[in-house]
Amino acid sequence: MKIVFLLHNAYAIGGTVRTTLNLAAALAEHGGHEVEVASMNRHREHPRFALDPRISLVPLVDAREGGTDRDLDAFARPARAFPSAEKRFEQYSLLHDQRVRAYLESCDADVVIGTRPGLNVYLSLWGPRRALRIGQEHLRHDAHGKKLRAQLARHYRFLDAVVTTTEADAAVYRARMPLPGVRILAVPNIVPPADVPPSDGSSRIIAAAGRLAPGKRYDLLLEAFAAVAAKEPDWELRIYGGGPQEARLRDLVGGLGLTGRARLMGAVSPIEPEFARASIVVSASDAESFGMTLVEAMRCGVPVVSTDAPLGPAEIITDGVDGRLVPLGDTRALAEAIVALIEDAPARRAMGTAALASAHRFDPAPIVSRYALLFAELRETRHRRSWQRFTARATGWARRRARALRGPGGGGPHADRPGDQQPGDRRRPGSPAAHPRHP
Repeated sequence: MKIVFLLHNAYAIGGTVRTTLNLAAALAEHGGHEVEVASMNRHREHPRFALDPRISLVPLVDAREGGTDRDLDAFARPARAFPSAEKRFEQYSLLHDQRVRAYLESCDADVVIGTRPGLNVYLSLWGPRRALRIGQEHLRHDAHGKKLRAQLARHYRFLDAVVTTTEADAAVYRARMPLPGVRILAVPNIVPPADVPPSDGSSRIIAAAGRLAPGKRYDLLLEAFAAVAAKEPDWELRIYGGGPQEARLRDLVGGLGLTGRARLMGAVSPIEPEFARASIVVSASDAESFGMTLVEAMRCGVPVVSTDAPLGPAEIITDGVDGRLVPLGDTRALAEAIVALIEDAPARRAMGTAALASAHRFDPAPIVSRYALLFAELRETRHRRSWQRFTARATGWARRRARALRGPGGGGPHADRPGDQQPGDRRRPGSPAAHPRHP
């Protein structure tokens, strides 16, 4: 089969870029598929991550300085189809709309996979009719604002499947965004085996990694480490990553008297060699849609102490077996769990061994098998799901019309209005045929 991924910017560094390229490579290697990545943007000559030579990369809009696309009138005009509530909206233009539509309408793929909300909307509007259309969600449902969720609900109903990274998030989508005829399920990210020897658990290093942003709660981690450092003066904390809170966190390191003990190391890629030098990895996040760094640490044979944040950690870590889960926002519990692992070296090493074994759940081959089963199921149930989608739309339309007819003059507040139409929707006002590209 030919499988196409729609990616915001394959030339940048980011969790979604990395996981998409991992999956693309695995589908080529283990599934024998032809794989193409369509990058909405290109801002540099070469991708930052290594690209498997079996993957084709197609940039759609060249945003490099001196590039000819920047001189086009459509490049300076705002996008019309990309959802306005999506946080990347300002990075999309009318030229993106035009290029993506032309690409999708001429695409000969058997499967097209979007990798963020706005790209899933593009896919719902213009995805090739013969292809399976799958929207991946790398962020939690509740991380989207109310306006964006409403926009997505109108478009996701035209996809074949919505794939989240955790079972907990899939359950939230099923409960809060009913999508008749759309398969909603969880498939975890691929995290390949680390290309470094595993940690032997003997160093006195605690590591953490991720964007230096409020939700990662590095302030909580530093406060917990201050308590750890008072009891275990030989241990140090290394935090890898960059972001908007860097200056604030440097001030906090000094204010807590941790200068020389807690270090902000900057962004490092790949992170596995740094994790392999550590004996404990810690995550203090308020929320995790999956938790790539948790699995990356486990791949290095390092136990992870993590807050029991929604939604990912509890699906990755088995508390007391391959790591520790502590209550959300509890500085004392976080410090105590770290100290317990420091003081019990045999338990620490045993957890590291268990973590390495547990991480095989995220090997490429089993994840590719899950996608193969999904593709087969979607093809087999396509007509039945199309009928479910049609009957749900027709029933909803009939109910709206009935309410409208009961209103004054036969036109109540819920009647369809021309202004309610979405980009690419050529339906007549009031018609149940709510999408131009699908039966």
